[in-house]
Amino acid sequence: MKYQTDYDFLLEQLTAVTESETDTIANLSNASAVLQMNLDEINWVGFYLVRENQLVLGPFQGRPACVRIDFGKGVCGTAAAAGVTQLVPNVHEFPGHIACDGASNSEIVIPMFHDGQLTAVLDIDSPVFHRFTETDRNGLERCAAVISKACCWQPALP
Repeated sequence: MKYQTDYDFLLEQLTAVTESETDTIANLSNASAVLQMNLDEINWVGFYLVRENQLVLGPFQGRPACVRIDFGKGVCGTAAAAGVTQLVPNVHEFPGHIACDGASNSEIVIPMFHDGQLTAVLDIDSPVFHRFTETDRNGLERCAAVISKACCWQPALP
């Protein structure tokens, strides 16, 4: 089944909830809620923040998740290490997949940058195999750029 997300509308919503706020955690929290409300057939959406050579769990919507992920490990760590979006139709076929929620079957992870530096990744999981398309990749990369621009990234903490 193909999902018809209106990414222009989603971008408007993300801009509306982040444009007048300067706190990064507040913006990431609202962004995860907006994404969760607007994307069909997802079971987890949130952010992992760069802290030294790891990703550390940030604001999210869904079940409790892995707290720390090393660069290069799992889908999130691979996206962080490579600096490119990872669109995974079947997570069970992804080498080294980290199963935080056994109900997840597909995943997309978008790296986020500020001033050329990786600051976070946007992670979205679905219980549906092949949930995410190239249209989703393009739309969600645009969403990640809007969210990243709204955040006042502090230097990575130890």
